[in-house]
Amino acid sequence: MGEPRDTRKAQAEEVIDRLYEEYPDTTISLDFSNRLELLVAVVLSAQCTDERVNQETEHLFEKYQSVEDYAEADVDELSEDIDSITYHNSKADYLKTSAQLMLDEYDGEVPDTMDELTELKGVGRKTANVVLQHGHDVVEGIVVDTHVQRLSRRLGITEEKRPEAIEQDLFGVVPEEDWQQYTHLMISHGRATCTARNPDCADCVLEDRCPSSKLDHDVDLASGEAWG
Repeated sequence: MGEPRDTRKAQAEEVIDRLYEEYPDTTISLDFSNRLELLVAVVLSAQCTDERVNQETEHLFEKYQSVEDYAEADVDELSEDIDSITYHNSKADYLKTSAQLMLDEYDGEVPDTMDELTELKGVGRKTANVVLQHGHDVVEGIVVDTHVQRLSRRLGITEEKRPEAIEQDLFGVVPEEDWQQYTHLMISHGRATCTARNPDCADCVLEDRCPSSKLDHDVDLASGEAWG
C-alpha cells in the first residue's frame, strides 16, 4: 500500500522548492522560434536526445519554414534530412501527414487544444502538452517524459508506472501552478544528478528526502527526517 496523498503532496512540494533553488533558470531545452518549429522539434525528440534534435533542426528549419513546406515535401528527402534522428523514416511521414492535416483542417496553424493536437500523426499527450505549454501558453497537464517518470517514482511522489497514470496521479499532489516547471525541474535533476544508471546520491539536494537513496539510511517521508 502506497503513501497517503497528503504525504506525497508534502513530499512533492518540498522536492519542487529545493529543485527551484538548484535549477532557477530551467526551461525547455529544444531550440525553436515559433509554434511550427516547436511541434516539429518535439515530434523528433521522441526517443531521441534534445541535443541531437537541436543539431538536426538547425539546418532543417532553414529548409522547411512553413506548414506548406512540410506538406509538399518528398517524404524520402525529408527522411534523409533528419537521418540522424531515431526512427527518421516514421517521423518524416508524421511531419508530412500532420502538415497536410493542419492545412486541411486548421488553416495551416498549429492547433491549440489537446484533442486537436493529438489528432496529428505522431503526437501523443506528452507532445501535445509541450506544444500547448510552450507554444500557446496553455497548461492543462504535466509532461511525463522518462525523467519525470523515473524521478517521481524514486522520490515516492507516485507509484504509478504508465505515463498516463503518472500524470493523472501527479495532478493530485503537484500544485497546479508548478505543473509546467515540475517537468523541467525533474529533467534538469535527472540529467545532472539522478541519472538512470548511476544516481549521485551523495551530491543530491534531495538525498535526505529520497526513499530510493543509495546511502545507508532510510527516510521518513512524513517528517523528512533521516534515521538509521
